[in-house]
Amino acid sequence: MTAYASAEGGAGAFTWSWEMRGVNGRGLDLRLRLPDGLGALEAPLRKALQTALTRGNVQLGLRLSRAGTDGALALDDSALNKALAALSEVEARARAAGVDLAPSRAADVLGLRGVMDGADTGALPEVGALMTEADALIAAFVAMRCSEGAALETVMLGQLERMAELTEQAATTAEARAAGQGARLRSQIAAVLETTEAVEEARLAQELALIAVKADITEELDRLRAHIQAARDLIAGGGPVGRKLDFLMQEFNREANTLCSKAQDAALTAIGLDLKLTIDQMREQVQNVE
Repeated sequence: MTAYASAEGGAGAFTWSWEMRGVNGRGLDLRLRLPDGLGALEAPLRKALQTALTRGNVQLGLRLSRAGTDGALALDDSALNKALAALSEVEARARAAGVDLAPSRAADVLGLRGVMDGADTGALPEVGALMTEADALIAAFVAMRCSEGAALETVMLGQLERMAELTEQAATTAEARAAGQGARLRSQIAAVLETTEAVEEARLAQELALIAVKADITEELDRLRAHIQAARDLIAGGGPVGRKLDFLMQEFNREANTLCSKAQDAALTAIGLDLKLTIDQMREQVQNVE
């Protein structure tokens, strides 16, 4: 289920911005992007997300900058002096040992850890304060998901109603088909008996029973009705039901396939194909349900 939420905050010398987005997923895949120095925030964030969500590919990012710097880097004079002193000592030892070193470049020095780190990690925002904002952010994210879920509920209930209508149409069509099939079968049996000297009655009865079983769709219709009611109950019950509905869609499709294979009638086959189309449409929507 897709959703998006963002927030901004600040404290002391820092400002920050949160961004959270999610798309469909079979399971729960969390990806966090946090600033250096705030690794302690990852564990409580993951716990909060796993409590609030059960499904989806979710990305949560936090951008941190010093107030008034627009995220610009600043030299750490102390770290720079230490780095230059260390380089001088290395170069002096290299000359004494007769080793030629490539000249040092400013970019190499600036790339050393801490030289361009203007943030005092001891003054970073407290994890507790950031988590308070994160909880509100997650709540807004979940609220957007719920809003989308309400819209999906209306769509899926409409699709279930369409399945119920098609199931009853199939039942009515199957009854009409039975009368026509019976007449055709009697005509075919009469033709066979006229050209055959002897037919074992037991074998004939066995073959007729087999034909009847192969054409009977009563069980498929009963299971379709049961699946429709089960899906309605799941939707009405609320909560994370996406995986259960996904499994139910497989059962729907199995019954629709069997109905089509047993149809032996153009009208009944058309109903079965309409049913399969509606099931496929609902399956696509189910992928958006947590």
